Amino acid sequence: MENIKLLIKELCGYKDEMPWLEFKHNNYNPEMIGKDISALANSATLCEKDYAYMLWGIDDKSHEIVGTDYNLQTLKKGNQELENWLRSLLSVNADFEFHNVELDNKNVGVLIIYKATNQTVMFEKVDYIRVGSYTKKLSEHPALQGKLWDRLRNSKFEDGIAKSDLNISDALDFIAFSDYFSLKGEKIPTDADSIMHYMIQESIIVKQDNGLYSITNLGAILFAKKLVDFPKTSRKSIRVIQYDGDTKLEILKEYPGVKGYAVGFEGLIQFLDGILPSKEVIRGAVRKTETSFPVIALREAIANALIHQDFSLTGTGPVIEIFKSKIEITNPGIPLVDIQRIIDNPPKSRNEKIASLMRRLKFCEEAGSGWDRIALSCELQQLPIPKINLYSENTKVTLYSEIPFSSISPEDKLWSCYIHACIKQMSGDGLTNSSLRERFALKDTSSASISRLIKDALEKNLIKPIDPTTAPRYMKYIPFWA
Repeated sequence: MENIKLLIKELCGYKDEMPWLEFKHNNYNPEMIGKDISALANSATLCEKDYAYMLWGIDDKSHEIVGTDYNLQTLKKGNQELENWLRSLLSVNADFEFHNVELDNKNVGVLIIYKATNQTVMFEKVDYIRVGSYTKKLSEHPALQGKLWDRLRNSKFEDGIAKSDLNISDALDFIAFSDYFSLKGEKIPTDADSIMHYMIQESIIVKQDNGLYSITNLGAILFAKKLVDFPKTSRKSIRVIQYDGDTKLEILKEYPGVKGYAVGFEGLIQFLDGILPSKEVIRGAVRKTETSFPVIALREAIANALIHQDFSLTGTGPVIEIFKSKIEITNPGIPLVDIQRIIDNPPKSRNEKIASLMRRLKFCEEAGSGWDRIALSCELQQLPIPKINLYSENTKVTLYSEIPFSSISPEDKLWSCYIHACIKQMSGDGLTNSSLRERFALKDTSSASISRLIKDALEKNLIKPIDPTTAPRYMKYIPFWA
């Protein structure tokens, strides 16, 4: 709370209210607060500030501390807590924190509001802006609206600040910098200034104008020793939930993530490998143990979920749910590429700095090859291709363990057939009845079933024949886009 007290004194030092700063005494009207959160968040972005603030218990003229009669953290709107009520009516990219402190023997309420990212913050589907000391609808001020959207288009989550006003020692205490050098295969420098040089070069830490240091969201999300030390990014920690059977009726265990993604990734994969069922298989003359889910596919799918998530969606993060015969990996946001072109199209990421650093540290493959490896590893174990489900604000990838061909849903059979054609096309070949039987580990007697599957894929315009005049037994197929 000492930092909050210092913040209050610093903000009270301003002569006037700013577009990102507002003082109140006892006015706790919920609708007013909702509109002001929208206006202040948007104004913070417009003014290139990381945060905006509302303070209660401050005289709005003299900025003297006069105290307030209420506690933000206990206020309600009807029977609902004020914070929950506000979040239900604000856009999903709105984020804020309530604090209540005693200063000079007087009660002061502090609302810290994170700047708008990716899109404007709205309250009841209307976006607001501060004009002087007034909250106005953004649509009424087209010049400010245009300038704000320019700022939003150029703002990136990675560049945001997760923790500020730190000296060198404190900044390095929060970050697992030794893991950074270890992952790069380099020796750790012997002095703090040299370590800080690399942290700044990677934008993990930035130097402030006052000579102190800030840890960026990039630094926190990848290299935090404890994500809980960073309130905003802590909500993006990975959760692992293990269920009994193939439904969500009974949870066996839940494992909350603690470390940053880069620091904890290998440990996460090893942990999952340890709790997932395995089996002995004979391939050729070699007997070996395989997990029910290909580790390569699991690794790439998790890396994709972490790298490509939409960080502007607050209050949600990546979730790995383990069932008896499937694993579901859910992340906030939807892909920026058409999922039917996920094999051949160049990838796009909202978070280029995170993607670049994760690739350089060898957590995932070079751009564009991740889904190739997922598909190939599943085909080698003759498993269905992972399914991609898109929702309004989330993407879910489902990996399956071994399922008899007869038990695979028609939709998943078509998806596996289509991806098989993509893999063949990328290697300069085409899908055939024989190659698809081999892909599903079926005998020659299943030729008719595979022919029906190919016919369905043709009717759905997922594949097309290379040469329609070829005799049926020699026919080869390629994806619709080839």
